[in-house]
Amino acid sequence: MKKSRGILSLILTVVLIAFLGFTTAVGIGKGHSGAAENIKLGLDLAGGVSITYQVKDDNPTESQMSDTIYKLQRRVEQYSTEATVYQEGSDRINIEIPGVTNANEILDELGKPGSLEFKTEDGTTVITGSDVSTASAKSGQDKMGNQEYSVELNLNKEGKEKFAEATEANVGKIISIIYDGETISDPKVNSAIPDGVAYITGNFTFEEAENLASTIRIGGLQLELEELRSNVVGAQLGEQAVSTSLKAGLIGIILVFLFMILAYLLPGLASSLALIIYTELVMIILNAFEVTLTLPGIAGIILSIGMAVDANVIIFARVKEEMARGKSVRNSLKTGFQKAMSAIVDGNVTTLIAAAVLWLRGSGSVKGFAQTLAIGIVLSMGTALFVTKFILNALYNVGFDHEKFYGIKKAGRIFPFTKHSLKYLVVFGVVAVALVVSLIVGKANTGNSLNYGLDFMGGTSTEIVFEGSAPGNKELEQLVQDTIG
Repeated sequence: MKKSRGILSLILTVVLIAFLGFTTAVGIGKGHSGAAENIKLGLDLAGGVSITYQVKDDNPTESQMSDTIYKLQRRVEQYSTEATVYQEGSDRINIEIPGVTNANEILDELGKPGSLEFKTEDGTTVITGSDVSTASAKSGQDKMGNQEYSVELNLNKEGKEKFAEATEANVGKIISIIYDGETISDPKVNSAIPDGVAYITGNFTFEEAENLASTIRIGGLQLELEELRSNVVGAQLGEQAVSTSLKAGLIGIILVFLFMILAYLLPGLASSLALIIYTELVMIILNAFEVTLTLPGIAGIILSIGMAVDANVIIFARVKEEMARGKSVRNSLKTGFQKAMSAIVDGNVTTLIAAAVLWLRGSGSVKGFAQTLAIGIVLSMGTALFVTKFILNALYNVGFDHEKFYGIKKAGRIFPFTKHSLKYLVVFGVVAVALVVSLIVGKANTGNSLNYGLDFMGGTSTEIVFEGSAPGNKELEQLVQDTIG
């Protein structure tokens, strides 16, 4: 009975690997859903749209620029979580949106940031865009229980006071919303609004409510912007670099498989099969949630693969220890998974917390790294604790029940680490002081404690347009070397 059940479990495992592999490689249906080729790639892997805005205002302050960049970042993330907004010089803002190719269409959808005013019927300006914190589309029900869409408007402290006074004086009248000289909405004041939160209702569809909210958000920028340039950019890494990276990743996974099988025998084989399932699931989930994949995102996946293998190492080391104590293979497997679970869960949860903080506080590629890392952690923990266990039990039931298939931990010499704790503390103290001194010396010599990159320090960006097709990577590298040394 157990043997037949084990055979069935192994057949299900092979079928699952084959099905997930087919989905990843080819996809399902006419749209090839789930295929790896449908994964959205970031600006560094597949190119995208780059837009530069010029601030119309003279001498914008640092706080105005920061506020404008923050609001634009939230706006462009609807196109891609990897979209980035950053400052160029003192009065320009760059926007990079990966995975899109039509710059004009993006500009139309994004909207040209311009002036926003709320005016009473007699033409008096009540508030401007600088008084608006945010605007968003909301869904709810009217008094009759029917679906209703509206726009929720949140004002800052100054706007709240001015709007409360204006709405109290204009109950039953219209306060028009004017964007770049054009009236975009004529809501009527039903009652005074003292708390700075207003709702614009009407016969909106969700798309209409979202468009109005988007226009208000863009018009709510502290600074007025104008488009300076926009263009479609090619992949920064190039197809050759992407292909090389994929080959390197495949070689790395194969080496991990070999190490696990040589070091842990049958459990290593089970973990390798589980790792194949894990990799296929990651590809499918990236498709399902439309995650934009960039180099930092790939780094997050690779890190989670390492954590999946690390979890298996903890489990198998426990299994060996239990067998060395004279327990049967069955009991050793059961105890090994039970005792390793707390360490694996603790390690993964702490990393998941770090990923959550990066997601909530980060932006652009940092957010993409957090996203793929979180997906990878959840999947790797599941495959390590459940899929590997399922496969191992199946192999055991089929007949691989002798301890020679699992390896026995050799008795090792116990080293008294705590006996030498004072020596370790001295060494640690010397290294810590040396590191602090190096940071101070670096600050004194270069002005920076660390060697910051272009994304932190800024620098010079040069754009070269070629007639016809662009040269290959090697030719471009030689061109740059000859030009700037």
